[in-house]
Amino acid sequence: MQNPNLPGESSTIPEVLDRREREYLLGRSRVTMKSSLENIEAGDFKIQSLRSGESVELPRWVAEELVRLDVAETTEEPFETELFKALGREKMLGPFQLSSLAPEFYMMMRRRLAYLGAAARDGRVRKEDYEKIRASSYDLVGVRLGKLLSISSSSASLSTIAEKLTPEERAFFALSQSFSKEWKGALLRDEP
Repeated sequence: MQNPNLPGESSTIPEVLDRREREYLLGRSRVTMKSSLENIEAGDFKIQSLRSGESVELPRWVAEELVRLDVAETTEEPFETELFKALGREKMLGPFQLSSLAPEFYMMMRRRLAYLGAAARDGRVRKEDYEKIRASSYDLVGVRLGKLLSISSSSASLSTIAEKLTPEERAFFALSQSFSKEWKGALLRDEP
């Protein structure tokens, strides 16, 4: 499936998601150090010195690794809180109404589910906790997918809802709207 929504690109949806995830990991994240570190190198990235208690902004991939090693803690709101809030908002709105999601929402979801899945397999996290987050993620994706499909088959344009969509949803909406128009045209024998 080619993605018509990203100019100059011919990508499948998994390729778009993988590219977005790389961009997300290169973004910045703030952590508070739990331990001191000196002279650490990871590829081209170098940490000269960080002190315990220091708050620092790092590339997200570095911050995630320091948190995983338990030498830092994130200062961002836990994803689970954001997920449950988003699911609650989405369920309260009507079938043609969407709440806003942060542009990085699905990237955070993918990363969190991957981490919790691995942690549940090796016993660092209860399997029930992982399953709860996974089920809520599926619920949210399903609710938003249903709304996007309904809206895409209506006369609404992308510009009317774009500010409420993540980049991935905008790409999906453009594809589904194109398919809806083609489907209706073929069934009703509309002239292009």
